[in-house]
Amino acid sequence: MRILVLGANGFLGEHAARHLRALPGAQVFIGGRSSTSDARIDLATVDPDQLADTLAALRPDAVVNCAGAVGGGPLALAGTNARGPAVLCAALTDAAPKARLVHLGSAAEYGTSGDGLALTESSPTCPFGVYGATKLAGTLTVTSAGLDAVVLRVFNPIGPGSPASSLPGRLAALLHDAEPEGVVHVGALSAYRDYIDARDVALAIGRATTASGPLPPVLNLGSGTARPVRAVASGLAERAGFRGRIDESGAGSGRSPAASRAWADISATTAALEWEPRYSFDQSLTDLWAATTGQPVDALR
Repeated sequence: MRILVLGANGFLGEHAARHLRALPGAQVFIGGRSSTSDARIDLATVDPDQLADTLAALRPDAVVNCAGAVGGGPLALAGTNARGPAVLCAALTDAAPKARLVHLGSAAEYGTSGDGLALTESSPTCPFGVYGATKLAGTLTVTSAGLDAVVLRVFNPIGPGSPASSLPGRLAALLHDAEPEGVVHVGALSAYRDYIDARDVALAIGRATTASGPLPPVLNLGSGTARPVRAVASGLAERAGFRGRIDESGAGSGRSPAASRAWADISATTAALEWEPRYSFDQSLTDLWAATTGQPVDALR
């Protein structure tokens, strides 16, 4: 099976590419901005006809789009998250219409859980900011393109390699550099989020890529549990031996600033992909801290 992975240099893309390479019979190609990529593809700027030519040459059976922007302002967000999927769908329609497209969406497309209920794939989408709005635009493009496509709406990914653009990654880096009894400055930690290990996301991507027959247009990827964000801070602080103070007066998340509580109903994903999370929240924190301190971590236990 020939699989093209876009955005493989990112947090989720790296885990996805590693997992896909391990699948029996898989031949994985990397598309990205790096000179080491098998194909130079920047979805924010690539010409649709040029991308169609690239796809025709690669002849993928599946395309996994992990490319996404989480910051950089509205232009950067719109370029990668909204324009990117539109260009990709147009090129696939022209050059590889039978290829399966697995596209990563975001829980920020929903906004917050209404009435204290878990979010299902049919819950209203009401993003609070530009990030969620651009991700939703990408999802709408993919689901209306008439392709063999599925959007995996990822909630809050965590685990080894969490980037500094995420709260877990930023906290791990701050605690690593902090004095044991010092002060670490972060934003408010009062919200509740659904944390899912990046390796469980990669497993779901693999299942979606290789599944026989059509899949639902959108599937949630989460743990199914809302946890206090403060538990990330306290858990990492414990692993770091940090005895100081965590100051919550700093700037908070720009991706879902008004969402106080959000978590996923994953029953549809479990049924469609025969998938369920394997990594506990505690294991994700342990492995994130181990990776931050340079200790070896299994890619997939």
